[in-house]
Amino acid sequence: MTLPPGLAVALDRDTAVRSGGRVATGGAPWRVVRLADAAGPHLEALRRAGPRGLADPSPVGRALARRLLDLGMAHPVPAPRPGPHDVTVVIPAFGRADELERCLTAVKGPPVIVVDDGSPDPEPLRRAAEAHGARLVRHARNRGPAAARNTGLRLVETPIAAFVDSDCRPAPGWLDVLVPHFDDPRVAAVAPRVVPDAGDGTLLARYEAARSSLDMGARPALVRPGGRLGFVPTATLLVRVAAVEGDAFDEELRLGEDVDFVWRLDDRGRHVRYEPAARVAHTARLRPADWARRRHEYGTSAADLARRHPGRLAPARPSAWNLTVLGLLARGRPAAAAACAGASAALLARRLSRLPSGASLAASIVARGAAADAAALGHALRREWWPLGVLALAAAPRSRTARAAALAMLAPIALEWVRERPRIDPLRYTALRLAEDVAYGSGVTAAAARARSAAPLLPDVRLPKIGGGSPSPPRGRSRPKNQPPSQTSQSPS
Repeated sequence: MTLPPGLAVALDRDTAVRSGGRVATGGAPWRVVRLADAAGPHLEALRRAGPRGLADPSPVGRALARRLLDLGMAHPVPAPRPGPHDVTVVIPAFGRADELERCLTAVKGPPVIVVDDGSPDPEPLRRAAEAHGARLVRHARNRGPAAARNTGLRLVETPIAAFVDSDCRPAPGWLDVLVPHFDDPRVAAVAPRVVPDAGDGTLLARYEAARSSLDMGARPALVRPGGRLGFVPTATLLVRVAAVEGDAFDEELRLGEDVDFVWRLDDRGRHVRYEPAARVAHTARLRPADWARRRHEYGTSAADLARRHPGRLAPARPSAWNLTVLGLLARGRPAAAAACAGASAALLARRLSRLPSGASLAASIVARGAAADAAALGHALRREWWPLGVLALAAAPRSRTARAAALAMLAPIALEWVRERPRIDPLRYTALRLAEDVAYGSGVTAAAARARSAAPLLPDVRLPKIGGGSPSPPRGRSRPKNQPPSQTSQSPS
């Protein structure tokens, strides 16, 4: 699908241009790409343009922009466009008429369909919808958010449907920012940034402000399995109606239906974009028991998702080379670890020998992969393998290996605190991060036990390729509910 003229494109912050524009690294998932010599000047012009982007009118420039967008190495920078927009808002609701009232006030303008998903007392929802001129349909029984969205979608007559949960409140101008993304015919869905309300200033409210389960961060992204963002929540999501087939959402899923929806769109070659310039306020759960229960519930979606999408929910995908390097470091043998990493880099350099600066690129990939795999293993020890993580923390004073495991678990949290500077001291922030991961991980374990499947708990260890002898590049994974992938994907190609 060709890129529409006039659509500006900006290189992603993680995209690196090497060898005078002949090699680019980055993307979703991370990879190495060799570019034609003719693309070099256009790539350099994109790099100089920075985050404001560039609409290169030349055929080579547009073809390069299309390729970079498809790889996740660049993102579109469409200019906001004032409405009115040909959009219908669909609001699934279950009780909480006061939240629905606030939501309806925020989305006023386009036509609105409210789907009452079997609320015990439907009258307050009816009055709220009537007061705002919204169409109301009702399920006789509660069927879940996926079914409510599907019911609303079947009634939409505009090209775009905007799903907005009843506890969300889009900021003014949200459609002006999101709708222009659909100028790209490959885009099937666009998500804004969902941030929690300021709350009451309690410890948990301050933690939510720093790390909400619905907040995907401040950077735009192409959303796909193995990318920096593996999914976006459907708390607020714009969808091109013509891009979905039949019932958009799997009604058998009470949780994780948003992850499944995004992954199926990607499987069909469609793009899902995350655009943080549009913001939506969300009412957070600030009672500790409710907060922990919700994280646990998120984890219970893992077994169903693993059955529908085999292999995509492995807790970690370390390479055998990196496991050996990390194991030697954990045992206090840095010289042997360096020798193993050097051998890995040398074998990878042979595969990259046709690329400029292949040797230095191979060393960079090996170092990046080892660090990413260490972080991924630490993440799994905090979540899916949390009982082992607890044992590692307890044994750290007495065991070198346990200390290495504890470092892999805690160092990313410390770096996160330094980077984000939340309004919480480091100790309490770390404690809440660990509690959140354990709550989620216990949900994964419970779901795996009920499904009698270990798939969501088993790592995917990538062995060296037979014949070439080169190390297998680390692959990313998609983490539901704002658990960002702690490994990147390297694909020398």
